[in-house]
Amino acid sequence: NLVSLREHAEVLSEKLGREVAFIDDVAGPAARAAIQALGDGDILLLDNLRFLTEEVSTFESAVKLTPAEMTGTYLVRNLAPLVDVYVNDAFAAAHRNAPSMVAFQELLPTAGGRLLIDEVTALSGLASDPDRPCVFVLGGLKISDAFSMMEKVLADGAADRILTTGITANVMLIAQGIDLGEPTAAFITDRSLDVFVPRASELLRVYGDRIEVPTDLAYDDEGERREVAVADLPIDALLIDVGSETIAAYEEVIAGAATLFVNGPAGVYESEAGEYGTRSLWEAVAASDGYSVIGGGDTVASARRFVDPDDIGFISTGGGALIRFLSGQPLPLIDAMEGATERNPS
Repeated sequence: NLVSLREHAEVLSEKLGREVAFIDDVAGPAARAAIQALGDGDILLLDNLRFLTEEVSTFESAVKLTPAEMTGTYLVRNLAPLVDVYVNDAFAAAHRNAPSMVAFQELLPTAGGRLLIDEVTALSGLASDPDRPCVFVLGGLKISDAFSMMEKVLADGAADRILTTGITANVMLIAQGIDLGEPTAAFITDRSLDVFVPRASELLRVYGDRIEVPTDLAYDDEGERREVAVADLPIDALLIDVGSETIAAYEEVIAGAATLFVNGPAGVYESEAGEYGTRSLWEAVAASDGYSVIGGGDTVASARRFVDPDDIGFISTGGGALIRFLSGQPLPLIDAMEGATERNPS
């Protein structure tokens, strides 16, 4: 994240057909002078906020200031007096309790940007009142996200079915007592992902009728894709994808869904042997008549690789913010925006 925004100003200038000036300062004397020199209609892009220590995650976790206390930070005390209106459009950073996210609202008239409003509207509908049936397709390597969401959307009834893929599915299979084989077990334990096995067991006990796990899986045999039934496990090979039987069953569920949420690829989609599941399920989502919502960096990257993004209903810019929202955790930015509205409804 520690990159200059100079090139961003150049790209914005091209796209807008007008100059977007840039200054390699954030809130210092040069930045303040440039702001004060702006004329009507002028646009100025300041440099990357992350160049300020108070805007990095370690400051947030170590210092722990309230939004009111953050009004005394370098960024806010220097820029707030020069600003007429604060507009935030950064849903992807909504989970960050940083001065730029939560403190200006304490001092200035505040509004959400169009993207922020679209994000909250789409995700609120998904979490609270989706068209039925609502199907979640969860995979990827960052399974803490999947388990946080599963517990919430299953308990609240937001998800009618959950289709598990990737490491999420492998952990679910282990929770069912399936021996996947030493290479896959080692992959999971070496990354401390086996800590999710008890949670998987509890989810299967309480909501097992709504959670689907693979019936077959795939592995790479010297560059060739091979498939193995779950009933024939364990094998001495790393499992890298869901198998054809599972894909066909999941495609049928996806085709009948009115609402779809996808987070995480189904397998190691970067390899030829491991891409089949991810590609097939993305094609099923793109072809579905249901309203689809996707989000997360690797999720969006894999979708763009295999389907036209225009065939997806809504692509969230959020990663951590998206997961926290759907997991029912508070988002500092949203709390700050709502607080500003309560203080000044106009």
